[in-house]
Amino acid sequence: MKAKKLLFLLGVGATLLTSNVMADEANARAIMEKVDARDDGQTLEQEMLMVLIDKNGNERTRDLKSYGKDVGEDEYRTMFFKSPADVKNTAFLTYDYDDSAKDDDQWLYLPALKKVKRIPSTDKSSSFMGSDFSYFDMTDRDLENYDFKILKETEVRGHAAWMIESTPRNQKVIDESGYEKTIALVRKDNYVVVRAINFLTNGEKKYLDLKRIHEQNGIWLVDEMTMTTKKGTSTLHKTILTFDKIKLNGTIDDGVFTTRRLEKGL
Repeated sequence: MKAKKLLFLLGVGATLLTSNVMADEANARAIMEKVDARDDGQTLEQEMLMVLIDKNGNERTRDLKSYGKDVGEDEYRTMFFKSPADVKNTAFLTYDYDDSAKDDDQWLYLPALKKVKRIPSTDKSSSFMGSDFSYFDMTDRDLENYDFKILKETEVRGHAAWMIESTPRNQKVIDESGYEKTIALVRKDNYVVVRAINFLTNGEKKYLDLKRIHEQNGIWLVDEMTMTTKKGTSTLHKTILTFDKIKLNGTIDDGVFTTRRLEKGL
């Protein structure tokens, strides 16, 4: 599978970092270009547990099964909701195109309506199934739509890291994503974004944190991640995702990634 734009690979040494803004931008883009070429497997199958926590600490849980596969230069992903009853058999499909000139496609199957709904680009900043992740978060970010800058070098949980800022190049990207900018912390030893702050146009912030990751056959996979929405110091909502029964580079039929399969379910 092609590398996620939220993950960074192969940076440049500290000796290349200067106070010159253009040099910083060039180095940051070089990191991003390397992550774009990173091997993250051809297929990925896993169980997911989604925990939704409101501002009062009330929790709701959802069980999912997800599949991902490289199809040529593109990446397809499908999620099936298994429980609870109010979301059971809901399914989500994404076609993440490598061609930057082509908008990614997303579909949501709603069993109550027995209908597959295509997600328009105008709705991609909306919440995905009541979580802190948006539909936009469910696709990779196109490098050509952003300017990058290394802000500083720091540490995350004892690991050396870069702090990299990404800023949309046009209003269309801002409108679609709902983000004015993103600041990510990138570990230098494995080039994974372990934390990020997304600055929303409404003044709120979404904090991404990869709590646990592991390496499998040279590929880094996520075991637990959170997304927390805040306004000032107040937490408005939080989503915890944990991943289990991970199968990397197994056989997955292309039929899993069709709107017909969304209707059929698991």
